[in-house]
Amino acid sequence: MVQSLAVVGSDLDLERFLADGFALKPQLADHLDLSLPELERRLPSSTAELAALHPGAFDPAQATAFYEQEVGTGHLLDLAAWHLGSAPYIADTLRLQQRFARGQVLDFGGGIGTHALAAAALAEVENVWFVDLNPHNRDFVAKRAETFGLGAKLRCFRDLEDPALPAQFDTVVCLDVLEHLGDPAAQLEVFEQRMGPTAIALLNWYFFKGFSGEFPFHIDDPLLVERFFSRLQSRFLEVFHPLLITTRAYRLAA
Repeated sequence: MVQSLAVVGSDLDLERFLADGFALKPQLADHLDLSLPELERRLPSSTAELAALHPGAFDPAQATAFYEQEVGTGHLLDLAAWHLGSAPYIADTLRLQQRFARGQVLDFGGGIGTHALAAAALAEVENVWFVDLNPHNRDFVAKRAETFGLGAKLRCFRDLEDPALPAQFDTVVCLDVLEHLGDPAAQLEVFEQRMGPTAIALLNWYFFKGFSGEFPFHIDDPLLVERFFSRLQSRFLEVFHPLLITTRAYRLAA
């Protein structure tokens, strides 16, 4: 029996996500000042349009500037298309989050806010701290949180250096992000420092540019990938969960 994601005054349950992505299309159309038919027309080509922003070799050293300054609202469209088209898979990641999320939750690189909103609707969660470089993502997620009455529980930030963030988190959620970073092992080190002693981190990765280069913004440098796995295996211990998905749960190693 799946525990409900909902809290009083909210209808953010799994059935709602599977039905409409938490009202994603009308909210995104309104945010981008598009008609619903125009949004429907743009969603299928959103991934190709985003890739076209950087047709040459992608330099991981420029990743921060690219995601903060260049992608603009194109990232919202690309993420919306992915979430709507992969709803059954993402629903399982929400089930996993349900299983572990509590206390102070960090959603790192949270995109359009699906997991942040769902976490904020859990009674076991005190606050959700949404961190994303893209200012358009932050604006959209803040508006979504207000729409669902979760504005007091979900706050948005550019980076982890903001002094308003707690020193430690009880739950870290970092999904579909690590493969975009110039040094994913260094990010694991940051998570390690910010996780409480009983904290759980939910992580996934895909260090592959695709068989036909369909993921040009993913890193695949063998040395970076090896360093990532060395850090992961030396500093974190996997916590079993029964869901057949790529996302894994980790606690700090003793």
